[in-house]
Amino acid sequence: MLNTYDGKYDKDYIPPIKDGAFDFIKNLSHKFKVVIFTTRNSMLVYKWVVENGIDKYIDNVTNVKEPAYLIIDDRCINFNGNFDDLQNKINNFSVWYKK
Repeated sequence: MLNTYDGKYDKDYIPPIKDGAFDFIKNLSHKFKVVIFTTRNSMLVYKWVVENGIDKYIDNVTNVKEPAYLIIDDRCINFNGNFDDLQNKINNFSVWYKK
């Protein structure tokens, strides 16, 4: 979600940061612990995070996640490509059993 990934996976390359991602991560880090969960090589991700200047806003990078087509969880939000929509969804989020 943070990069301009277009479906062409390369295990040795992470695409450039997506427009709006820097400010989104920076703003999010003011209220939340930010952890990047990825199946990519964590050292490659750490390098990418530093190169894009978001390292001071990221608490951890982990690849302890099983590769999957879809993740189903009671605390997930779907990213539709729009960071403003995403921020609104985060601000108004409530788990299903608290609605």
